[in-house]
Amino acid sequence: MTKHPDAPLIVILSLIAIALFLTSLMIGAADLSIAQLIEAAFASEKTPVSIVFWEIRVPRALLGVITGATLGLSGAVLQGLLRNPLAEPGLIGVSSSASLGAVIAIYTGLTITMPYALPAFALLGAAIAAVLLPMLAGGRGQTLTLILAGVAISSIATALTSLALNLSPNPFAAMEIVFWMLGSLNDRSMQHLYIIAPFIVVGWALLLITGKGLNALSLGEETAHTMGVSLPRLRFCAIVGTAASVGAVTAVTGTIGFIGLIVPHLLRKMVGGEPQRLLIPSAIAGACLLTLADITVKLFGPQSNLKLGVLTAIVGAPFFLWLIIKQRRALI
Repeated sequence: MTKHPDAPLIVILSLIAIALFLTSLMIGAADLSIAQLIEAAFASEKTPVSIVFWEIRVPRALLGVITGATLGLSGAVLQGLLRNPLAEPGLIGVSSSASLGAVIAIYTGLTITMPYALPAFALLGAAIAAVLLPMLAGGRGQTLTLILAGVAISSIATALTSLALNLSPNPFAAMEIVFWMLGSLNDRSMQHLYIIAPFIVVGWALLLITGKGLNALSLGEETAHTMGVSLPRLRFCAIVGTAASVGAVTAVTGTIGFIGLIVPHLLRKMVGGEPQRLLIPSAIAGACLLTLADITVKLFGPQSNLKLGVLTAIVGAPFFLWLIIKQRRALI
């Protein structure tokens, strides 16, 4: 049996992810020891600790792992598809369109009468972006055209979101919109995970099957075509997979940026630059990075009101600038 070349890296990242997941379960408004976690996990009756464990800590930790893995995986796929090291899920307009759908649900007051209107509308926004992108890019969907179409969709969605904020009927609705857009894993339940689970499964499946096609595409579109790769099918899997998975997590967490940009860059040299080999490590590393960020948010405490999306932006923006400078130097 041939050993997978990235097996050691995947094992190490998986162990780190498990350790961070357990750490996330222990940290909160009231820190829990490992003994308390085990007792709560296997408690036969509901106790205050078991309620905190199953209804607050576990959903938040699982959502952090799923969201980070989704952003890391989709970022690796899009960078391979667009052959652009600065590509990330927000580039094709999915995140901003999902945010717009959620903002519409809040703006119209549907979140008051329909508890799950917000994730439903956010998923609808992501679906609309997935349909519009290939329509605007055209049948052949060249790389530059796809990027421009994604930027156009993102710009329109951002503009409409700003309009909703500007015309918000009351300051409380505007504040709710702003807080949701900042991104957070707080106050999420298992019901939210059940809602997005089908979209996550479909999205991950579509993204993972792009590996061989992305390897061929890294040699150029003409070469990929001669190797039997269907570029329209490859783009369909990447775009729809990103829309389904990223749209789903955005529907629950709000906008969390830069994970999909940072993670593939941190791992690319470790896997020899092959897009297919980058996919699984990027998913696991994305889960690690986002869980670590959420642990940092918890350590600041609820009184700080620090949002997860703000923290990832503070860390990610300088990294993005460094990538731009690095790219510019490479061209000189």
